[in-house]
Amino acid sequence: MVLDSISNSLYHRLYDVLPPLEEMMIKTLTKHGNSLALVIEKPVLELLGATAETPFDITTDGQVLILSPVNDAAQKDDFLSALDKVNAQYPKALKKLAE
Repeated sequence: MVLDSISNSLYHRLYDVLPPLEEMMIKTLTKHGNSLALVIEKPVLELLGATAETPFDITTDGQVLILSPVNDAAQKDDFLSALDKVNAQYPKALKKLAE
């Protein structure tokens, strides 16, 4: 499916931007009042498309902490609609690009 190929391609492009695992950042928490804070640098925020006003969904399995920016549902719907139009208009070209 073309969408799967594009998603896979975007996934690999995203991870090509990030440093290799051995170069990943190690962060320490910072005291912030009675709490602790994790400072996220601007390049990471830009990669996520996040700002100081972006809400984050925080999940954990007890060992790993996952922060995910909460995206506007309307924005996601607009993106998926545009993606469907592009897939319908250029299926052969997208398939060729994905190969």
